[in-house]
Amino acid sequence: METIDRKPASAATTNANASIAARLPRSDGDFADATRGRIAPLPGPVVHPSWGHAIWDPDDWAFIDGDAPPSVNPSLWRQAKLNAIHGLFEVDDGVYQVRGVDLSNITFIAGDTGWIVIDPLTASETAAFALELLHAHFAERSVVAVIYTHSHVDHFGGVRGVITDADVESGRVQVIAPVGFLEAAISENVAAGPAMLRRASYMYGRLLPGDVQGHVDCGLGKAIPLLGTSGLIAPTREITHTGEELLVDGVRLRFQYTPDTEAPAEMNIFLPERRLLCMAENCSATLHNVYTPRGAQIRDALAWSKYLNESIELFGAETDIVFMSHHWPRFGNEVACEFMSEQRDTYRWIHDQTMRRANHGETALEIAETLTGPPGLDDRFHIRSYYGTLSHNAKAVYQRYLGWFDANPAHLHPLPPVDAAHKYVEFMGGADAVIEKARTSIADGDYRWAAQVLDHVVFAEPDHREAQLLQADVFEQLGYLSESGPWRDFYLTGAHELRHGSTRIGGSMAANLDVLRAMTTEMLVDLIGVRLNGDAIADRVFTFNLSIADRDEIGVIGIRHGALHFTAGRHADEPDATIRASHLSFAQLASGLIAPADADPAEFTVSGNETATDEFFALLDTFDASFAIVTP
Repeated sequence: METIDRKPASAATTNANASIAARLPRSDGDFADATRGRIAPLPGPVVHPSWGHAIWDPDDWAFIDGDAPPSVNPSLWRQAKLNAIHGLFEVDDGVYQVRGVDLSNITFIAGDTGWIVIDPLTASETAAFALELLHAHFAERSVVAVIYTHSHVDHFGGVRGVITDADVESGRVQVIAPVGFLEAAISENVAAGPAMLRRASYMYGRLLPGDVQGHVDCGLGKAIPLLGTSGLIAPTREITHTGEELLVDGVRLRFQYTPDTEAPAEMNIFLPERRLLCMAENCSATLHNVYTPRGAQIRDALAWSKYLNESIELFGAETDIVFMSHHWPRFGNEVACEFMSEQRDTYRWIHDQTMRRANHGETALEIAETLTGPPGLDDRFHIRSYYGTLSHNAKAVYQRYLGWFDANPAHLHPLPPVDAAHKYVEFMGGADAVIEKARTSIADGDYRWAAQVLDHVVFAEPDHREAQLLQADVFEQLGYLSESGPWRDFYLTGAHELRHGSTRIGGSMAANLDVLRAMTTEMLVDLIGVRLNGDAIADRVFTFNLSIADRDEIGVIGIRHGALHFTAGRHADEPDATIRASHLSFAQLASGLIAPADADPAEFTVSGNETATDEFFALLDTFDASFAIVTP
């Protein structure tokens, strides 16, 4: 496609953002807390040791300075300035964080002999860089334990930057995580991996330049490291219940198990001797996602609020500092408790008020349009919509209880986007008439409506270049107005792809060998089921015996009516074929990394009807994570 320049903020956008700036609360306390205890800034970029390119460079964010430009919501700009404060920080004596070198924080706790690491970031390169920065200012010590607070990749993916497999296998290092961590870490990122990866490219602005008209912040942190190496070392110790304590290298740790809050498997950590409380990602300096736009299961806002209340009850009286896996700590008992209580009240407010209004008959869209934050918290920046928003969180609560259908029969069986678009455009007098009316809406600053009507033209006439470019302009202005970092990135990435076409995206958690090794055999069979083209195999019946020799596991894979079923622990008497494989070889086949013909004969064999096996594997889809989003 032709090169299309980005557009500046329009007069309507400029005026709207100026109005937001005038209404923002006046508070600089966050800047004092975000810089408190800084020992040193990041000394430079994180360079990939093999490829030589920078996967993270703090200078990329040097443009975030001074007052907000017209192209950035001034509230998001403030958050971007806070998240740009980087370096090594002392949280308390013997407790240090490296912030601003990844989307998340890495925390180091000094034990009797070595370091306890909490949440080793997304990439091994950024985690290793953080450890080197720590050792540049303190005597070098080995890592004796790694703690994963929860099951999202930015809290475990960099583990090989601080420890090795040999460390764990020898017993020198223990890896501690909440029960359910491994299944949650894998299941959330594999079954929907390609779709989630594509959507994440929008949500985190990975295709956008970092500047005042592009990506400025994720709200939760600066960005995800580009082309870093993520891995996974399985936990050696699971925390199963609240109140469980461990003595790790002389440091007493008390855990609060908080499943189905910000992640399916998550836990908070209290250090009673030091009066420190790690709230994982259950508290942050932003309203978080009850539903994440990259795609994931809806989170439980009610349980989230209740666990925060439990945190206050369990630890509040004994806590002097709260630190988290993102952003900066809160200092002082009163401040820490107030911070947690305001986060608690916000998630409870969103849950209860959404369902109160739903029980009055309001729909998700109606509730989301007018729901405001809890009364009395208007001046609290840490519950503003920098990452999650009141709008999409209210819709998430509604969906969790009532699903996508609002009970209006007109919405029960709507036409799909392309079919509906043709009819909308025809009803509105054709594409040219719609575009002309949209231009009037744009001139009035009515960007949301213009985006809705132009979407119909783009889907009805995918070659209508004028409609695509006008929609890109509208998305751009909506991005400039967004307080939420992800919303801004969604809009601006949509504008970029309408102008320049989609960008090819590679990689998936299902291609990560660490993840494949950690998957159970049943998870791998489930992954095959997701890939199975049921329409193409609808008239066939298959039965395959499966033997995973190195795990001493057997099972039966059956296919009937285009659907897969699996029974573990036995073999069928008359299978079409028997598949014998090592776990890793089967994992590579299940994920599509290799075809049966490419498998190592020492690791993968088929006895019986090999033709049936070949036919079956040939009917497994491969996925392209570059599918269209803003076009048909």
